[in-house]
Amino acid sequence: MRIVIDTYRPWTHWPQAISIANMARKPDILEEFGKRVRKLRLESGWSQEKFAHQCELDRTYVGGVERGERNIALKNIKKMADALGVSLAELLNGI
Repeated sequence: MRIVIDTYRPWTHWPQAISIANMARKPDILEEFGKRVRKLRLESGWSQEKFAHQCELDRTYVGGVERGERNIALKNIKKMADALGVSLAELLNGI
């Protein structure tokens, strides 16, 4: 697929170029990690609120992580792994 942008008026085509490029993209690492956290949390039978409390994180932050909206710090990844009772390697398995 080729995207042509008018260099004289690049702003007129910019939103279309972005939306076309996003349609064909693969899930990024943040989305994959969020799906993995959600899967393990649900398998453990935890609500998002109780899981966040156990991790000592805000529920809205955990929600953002699960949706792939947050670039989570390594310290918080470790907190999540500990709360889920898995190793970091197991938490990141398949990502």
